[in-house]
Amino acid sequence: MGPGADRFTRFAAIDWSGAKGSRHPGIALAICESGDAAPILVAPPARAWSRTAIAGWIEARAAQPLLIGFDMSFCAPLLDRGAYLPGETTATDARAFWAYVDANSPDEDLGAASFLDTRRGRHFYLGAADGPKADFMHFRRCEQHFNASGGGKVTTVYDAIGAAQVAKASFAGMRLLHRLSGKVAIWPFDDLPETGTVVVEIYTAIAARAAGLRKGRSKIRDAATLDTALAALGSRPHISLTRYDDHSTDAILTAAWLRANAARADLWHPPALTREIARTEGWTFGIT
Repeated sequence: MGPGADRFTRFAAIDWSGAKGSRHPGIALAICESGDAAPILVAPPARAWSRTAIAGWIEARAAQPLLIGFDMSFCAPLLDRGAYLPGETTATDARAFWAYVDANSPDEDLGAASFLDTRRGRHFYLGAADGPKADFMHFRRCEQHFNASGGGKVTTVYDAIGAAQVAKASFAGMRLLHRLSGKVAIWPFDDLPETGTVVVEIYTAIAARAAGLRKGRSKIRDAATLDTALAALGSRPHISLTRYDDHSTDAILTAAWLRANAARADLWHPPALTREIARTEGWTFGIT
């Protein structure tokens, strides 16, 4: 069974960033309540969000009936090769790997760029000098399932180059998850609790497809397109934005999608998600 329709009454989506530094224009946080009012952007406490400030925002709301989606991969592949970083770490579950990434990332503000940089060519692809890119194309079971079902082409956390790469954000995200572990539920590594905040991994393209946006045309940069997409998810028009950038519109649209789909039992219990996958690699909420 999935959660009851009233399990969550608040829904947030966070467009995340793995960029260096401590203030990140690439981070956007949108939130909405039950009902049909459009999600609104949450203003950062300073000029731009830091990753640490996002962590604090979540911790302060740990007891709320809040569902939060992060646009990043919550872990690296393990099951196909038997190791997250073969020949380096013996971590055999996600929490142990998060702790390893955190302990070996001296970067400010929960960053992990140095973790990737010092392992380029061994575990991560950052350019042609690292060898054939195909050698780094390892995927989690969730990503393999999504690709096989025709969902689209997802990227691997070992590929750290190009506009579509998710590696830097994901490894910074693992440091965040290490900090949040035990404070809020992190699905599917934790079972869905009866109360409190739950954090899930999302893929904004799934929300975009559900809103009627075509593959390759999912980035929204104007008010009319955003309102049309929100309407497809049962949401009223949004409050006008100062600027229509991908980060803001992705967060707004995905928060509305979370609200529309939070009670679906099939998303909480996808048939391909085993206990072993849940413990080691995780799963993207929205992939069935």
